[in-house]
Amino acid sequence: MRALTEDQIRASFRNAESDEVVQIGMPHDLLLAEWDYLDFFAWRDPIASKNGYIVIERDGEAVGIVLRAADPSRARNGMCNLCHTMQPGNQVALFAARRAGEEGRRGATVGTYICVDLSCHESVRLAPPLAPNEVRAESHADRRLDGTHRRVYAFVETVLGGA
Repeated sequence: MRALTEDQIRASFRNAESDEVVQIGMPHDLLLAEWDYLDFFAWRDPIASKNGYIVIERDGEAVGIVLRAADPSRARNGMCNLCHTMQPGNQVALFAARRAGEEGRRGATVGTYICVDLSCHESVRLAPPLAPNEVRAESHADRRLDGTHRRVYAFVETVLGGA
């Protein structure tokens, strides 16, 4: 992903009104982001803790969506629908995003279960432990990265609809 400034990130949001975009809390480590390492940029709002944000690059342009988290379940383990990582129940939450455009203004939303800290790009890079005498295929991490990339982009496209 190419490096983005705070102004470029704010301008990227497609499912938020301009007064909402002004209030978005940027991540404290924005200046330290390793953009070449990221497939997408995601963070939780440091001030409005229920809010999260995902920014992707589509046709050379930054496109972002605003998410709102429900309280995570504490009852059982869950799987993130973006990175397909199993997590304890309190580490996966339902995130809803208002649809872009007229549908969103009428209240339509799209939701999915996502890692609470929105660190899917890091989770897929962690390799599961090997059993004794087990050999890991080289492409394991690549397959997980490709799948996460596809699912994140598909979710954003669903939120955007035709916008």
